[in-house]
Amino acid sequence: MAQLWGGRFTKETDKLVYNFNASINFDKRLYRHDMEGSIAHAKMLASIGILTEEELDQIQTGIEGILEDVENGSLEITEEYEDIHSFVEAVLTDRIGDAGKKLHTGRSRNDQVALDMKLYTRDEIVAVRTEIYHLLETCQNLMEKNLYTAMPGFTHLQKAQPLTLAHHIGAYMEMFKRDYSRLTDIYARMNYCPLGSGALAGTTYPLDREMTASLLGFYGPTLNSMDSVSDRDYVIEFLSALSLIMMHLSRFCEEIILWNSNEYGFVEIDDTYSTGSSIMPQKKNPDIAELVRGKTGRVYGALLSLLTTMKGLPLAYNKDMQEDKELTFDAYDTAKGCIVLFNGMLKTMSFHPEVMEKSAANGFTNATDAADYLVGKGVPFRDAHTIVGQLVLHCIDKGISLDEMSLEEYKAISPVFEEDIYDAIAIATCIKRRNTIGAPGPEAMMRVISLNQRWLEENQDK
Repeated sequence: MAQLWGGRFTKETDKLVYNFNASINFDKRLYRHDMEGSIAHAKMLASIGILTEEELDQIQTGIEGILEDVENGSLEITEEYEDIHSFVEAVLTDRIGDAGKKLHTGRSRNDQVALDMKLYTRDEIVAVRTEIYHLLETCQNLMEKNLYTAMPGFTHLQKAQPLTLAHHIGAYMEMFKRDYSRLTDIYARMNYCPLGSGALAGTTYPLDREMTASLLGFYGPTLNSMDSVSDRDYVIEFLSALSLIMMHLSRFCEEIILWNSNEYGFVEIDDTYSTGSSIMPQKKNPDIAELVRGKTGRVYGALLSLLTTMKGLPLAYNKDMQEDKELTFDAYDTAKGCIVLFNGMLKTMSFHPEVMEKSAANGFTNATDAADYLVGKGVPFRDAHTIVGQLVLHCIDKGISLDEMSLEEYKAISPVFEEDIYDAIAIATCIKRRNTIGAPGPEAMMRVISLNQRWLEENQDK
């Protein structure tokens, strides 16, 4: 059992207690970040005279060698070590001797693990944000291609008004832009370095915390040592952002699952993102969409778990906080994988415009426009609403749409109707006339697509 704290103890830790306490099985994922932080710490120690240049060279070369051996598989991180910090320090000391024992000067495992978790989370934020950006590019491309693809819009899962596929996808474009923005905000808020905070009260060594922060790409050092070692807000914020991303993906998946059904027939999911049935040869199941929808709860669970873990912890560090890792790592992996798979599914999906437009025409989605037509002829809106309700009831009785009614049938309900009613309620007209910013009309959508393109260009290199 490789431990960093044995001097105070006269008895060997019980094996069950050791295993329960150890974190090496999951925090070994932090090996690269731990070594990166250790090299920066060593450089800072050398700058203030605690390490000689020779010792710094030994430490840096030793850590780089350990990193290379871990990544090429010649060195295994085993359960012999309590945690990733013990592993790095023990192997380093074994390889370079006494210089390795000086590495931990001026730091504690408390600020060390806080640093490792920040570095790891920071990398994951960048990785997830990159995948969200790729998904936004896909949405933008689909919007550009489907400016005139008519479809029904829904409220309460009932056909409501006609719009376009570009407009519908544009709603998710806005959601994913907010997700991207949230990730950027979290990065900016968390990007301060806790290393040098010690266990909770700093250290008597004259550490140059600004130098360490700069070496590791932080904006600066954290300003309170107690908060530094006990803060996991950035993990909770990231899990919250991931939960929102998963909620947005899940909503989109639910719609794709519906659109892919025989009853809708709006889309066909590509074979590469579908599976079949073991018993029913005709089936083509939207499994990826269903799994993304299902895995949303898994990410929610990680958020709730960490919130519950942190809710009653007094300052500063408590061992409970070791529970920030397993579910968090799983949530990071799950969300990132779901974004990538969803984007691939969306890119390769086939849309059926003729089915979508027919569905819009047959669902009385142009009823509001019929009422607006009457208002334009001087009929009060409340009376127009009643008249169009009678039209719809007549169509339901006869099994026809508003477009299929004869002018005589229109006039029998209201003499105000003239031949121009057919152009007024044409699906293309209904959409074309809605051109306030944010509406589905082509002029409005072209403005939005242009704004989106500018947004994508501004955020391309972040």
